Amino acid sequence: MASDARATDGDRTTVAKGPVTIDFGGPRELGGLVLHWAGAAPTYAIEASDDRRRWRNLRNVRQGDGGTDPIALPETETRYLRISGAKGLAEVEVKDRAWAETPNAFIADLARNAPRGRFPRGFTEQSYWTLVASDGGAVSGLIGEDGAIEIAKGGFSVEPFVVDDGRTIAWSDVATGHTLEDGYLPIPHALWTATGWTLDTSLFANADGRRLMARWTLKNTGNAPRTLRLVLAVRPFQVNPPAQFLSQRGGVSPISTLAWDGGAMAVTTPGAIAGDAAVTRRLFPLTTPAQAWATPFDQGALTDPAKPGKAMRVDDPTQLASGGLAYDVTLAPGESWTAAMALGGNGPITQAALDAAHAATRASWQRTLGAVTMRVPAMKQPLADTVKSALAQVLMSRDGPALKPGTRSYDRSWIRDGAMMTETMLRMGLVAPGRAFADWYGPNLFANGKVPCCVDARGPDPVPENDSHGQYIHLVTDLYRYTGDKAALARDWPKLDAARKYMESLAQSERTATNQTPERRMLYGLMPPSISHEGYSAKAQYSLWDDFWALTGYKDAAFAARVLGKPEAAEIEAQRDRFQRDLHAAIDAAVKFWKIDYIPGATSMGDFDATSTTMGLDPAGEQARLDPTLLANTFDRQWRRVMARPVSGDWADYTPYELRNLSAMVRLGWRERANRMLDFYMGDRRPGGWNGWAEVVGRDPREIRFLGDVPHAWVASDYIRAALDLFAYVEPERQAIVLAGGLDGDWLAGTGSDVRGLRTPLARSTSPSGPRGTRSSRPSAAGRRRRAASYCPGR
Repeated sequence: MASDARATDGDRTTVAKGPVTIDFGGPRELGGLVLHWAGAAPTYAIEASDDRRRWRNLRNVRQGDGGTDPIALPETETRYLRISGAKGLAEVEVKDRAWAETPNAFIADLARNAPRGRFPRGFTEQSYWTLVASDGGAVSGLIGEDGAIEIAKGGFSVEPFVVDDGRTIAWSDVATGHTLEDGYLPIPHALWTATGWTLDTSLFANADGRRLMARWTLKNTGNAPRTLRLVLAVRPFQVNPPAQFLSQRGGVSPISTLAWDGGAMAVTTPGAIAGDAAVTRRLFPLTTPAQAWATPFDQGALTDPAKPGKAMRVDDPTQLASGGLAYDVTLAPGESWTAAMALGGNGPITQAALDAAHAATRASWQRTLGAVTMRVPAMKQPLADTVKSALAQVLMSRDGPALKPGTRSYDRSWIRDGAMMTETMLRMGLVAPGRAFADWYGPNLFANGKVPCCVDARGPDPVPENDSHGQYIHLVTDLYRYTGDKAALARDWPKLDAARKYMESLAQSERTATNQTPERRMLYGLMPPSISHEGYSAKAQYSLWDDFWALTGYKDAAFAARVLGKPEAAEIEAQRDRFQRDLHAAIDAAVKFWKIDYIPGATSMGDFDATSTTMGLDPAGEQARLDPTLLANTFDRQWRRVMARPVSGDWADYTPYELRNLSAMVRLGWRERANRMLDFYMGDRRPGGWNGWAEVVGRDPREIRFLGDVPHAWVASDYIRAALDLFAYVEPERQAIVLAGGLDGDWLAGTGSDVRGLRTPLARSTSPSGPRGTRSSRPSAAGRRRRAASYCPGR
C-alpha cells in the first residue's frame, strides 16, 4: 500500500510502511487512534493539519508497546493526520470523539477489551470499598474489595498481583473475603484465596493521623513448597470508581512522574487545573524489593501490570504512568511472609515502628469505641460489631469539627446529618465531636436566624431546607440533655432563639386566609415549601419531615428556655402548642383531600414516605397524638414493601436511610418485624465483612450505578440509633425509658444479651438495676416472658 492513504467511514486504514498521512476528506472530530504494529513500535509522532502545509504536533511517542498502541487524542478536529516514523505500522483504527472524551471513557474501553482483572473492577462492573482514616479525618484512604488501596482522596492506588508459575493472578482469578480486626475495628483485610496460597491485604491509618500503613501477607496453604512473586503495582486509578461523580469524579487519578530511588517510590500527580501545584507522595516499603520499575503508558504497563519495566523514572505526557515493586518468596507448607509499606509521610519506617503504630491504632479505636459494650448471642454478634464499626465510620468521615456523611462524594456538612450523628454519638458516650460540630456550625447561621442546610468551603448555603432550623435547636439542646452543661446551653441560647424566631416567621407566613380554604387546608401553619431533606429537589413541597423537625425545635426551645429561666418561655410554649395543633390538623386535612389511609410525606402531594414519617415518632415524640390507624397503615405498608424485595424485580435501588423504620416498628411494638427487617438490611452491607452501607443499594450488586460514599456516615448513624433502640429508647411524653422493647427471642438465646454504658437523655447510663448496664438473659421461657415484660413498661 502507498504511505498516503485515505480514511473511510469504516474507521480502519491499512498501510504498509513509511510516514502515513490520512485524509478524512474534510474536517473530522476524533477521539484517538489505535495503532497496530507488525513488530516493535519505533519512536514516532502524530501530527494534524487542516491544509497539509501547517502541521501541529498532537503526540510524541518515544517507545510504543508494539502490537497495539491506543493513543488518546481528546477534542481533536482535523482533516489530515500524519504519523511519522511509522515503519512497521500495519493498521490504524480511527476512534470517534466519545472514545477518549474523558480519561475514564478511554480507560473503560481498554478495560472492556482487556483480559478481566487487568484493570480495576469499577471500569466494567460495580465495585465496593471501605474507608480507612484517622479519627477526625486528618489522613484518609480507601481499600477496595479486591485489595487495591487508594492512598489519599482522589489519589492513585497500590494494587496487588501475584505471579504463580509464570501466570499473573489478579482479583478476577481468586475468591475474595473481607474482615475487620476484632470484627469491628476500622482496620480492614481483603483476602484472596487461590489454589495453594492466600494473600491478605490490610490497611490502617496511624492513630497519630499522619499516614496510612499497609501490609500484604502471603501464605502457602498447600502441602509442597511454593515460589511466588508479589507485585505491588502503582497505578493511576482511584479505588473510588468512575461512576462516582459528586464533589469529585472517581476513576482515573493522573500520574505524571514516577521515580524509584532505591528506598522510596515518588509519585507525582499534576495540578488539577492550570496554575495548581503538582503533588508528590512517597511510598516507603519496609524491605527492599527484588525489582522496582516505572513505566510510561505507551509501553503497555496498564494492560500487563506485573510485567517489569526497564526504567527507574518516567515523565509521562499522558499522565498515565505506572510502576511496580516486586518481591520473590519461596514458602514452605503453612509458612507465611509479609511485606509492608508506609503510604505517604516524611520518611521510611522500621518494622518495630510499624508494629507499634498498629498496636497503638488498635488500642486507640478500642478506647474510642468501647464506652458501650454489648455481649450478645453469637448469631447477633455481627449486629453488635456493626454498631461499633458504624461509629468509627462517623468519626473517620469528619473533617476536623465538621461532621460529614462521607469523604469523597460529599465534601460538605449538613446540619441534619450532624444533628443526628451527634445524637448517635451522645448515646454511645462521645460528647466532644458533637460539641465541636455545634461550635463550628453555629457561627454560620445567617443574621436573621436562618439555619443553613449545609456549609462547605464556600460558606453557608442559602438554599432553604426548612428542617434545618429545628435541627440546630435540637443539636444544642441534646448536648445539654446528655451533659448537663448549662453554661454551654446559655452560650448557645442567642443562636438557638434566633433560629426559633426565624422558624416562627416561616410558620406565620403560611397562616393565611388562602390556606384556610378546603383545597389548601392541609398547608395551613406549616413550614413553607422547601426541597426539605433533598427529597423534593424537583419541586419544593410542604414536607412533613420539615414540620416534625420544626415541632422538635419548638419543643426543645421551650425546654431550653425553662432550663435557663428565660422570660419568653411561656411565649415559646404557646407557639409550640399552636404549631402542634396546626400540624395535626394539616395531616388530617391531607388524608381527606388525597383520600389516602397513611400519613403522607408531604401534605401538598399525598405521597408515601415512611422513612420521613419516622421523624414524627423520634425526635418529635408525637406517636400518642398521631392517628393510630394511619400510623399502623404507614409502617405496615413499608414493611410489606421492604420484605417483598428479595423476590420482586420491580425495584432498582433504595437508600438505607430506611433503617430508621426499625425504630418506628420497635415503638409500635412490632419487635418481630423490626428484627426481620434488620436481617434484610444487614444482608445489604457490601462487602458484608466490612460492616458498612453505601448511600444507595442496588438490586443487582454488579450493575454500575452511583453509590454515594461507601460507607455513608449518616446511614451509619441511622443504623446505630435503630440498633440501640432495640435495647433502650425514650418515650418523651412520659419521660420514660423503654428497655428491651425490640429484643426478640434470638437476642435472649443462651445467656442472653448484656449491654453496658448506653446513654439516654434521661440517664447517662441505662440499666434496670443500676448504672452498670442493661442485661437480658434467658433462664427459661417463662422467665424470659416476665423479664421482657418488665423491660417494656406500657407494652
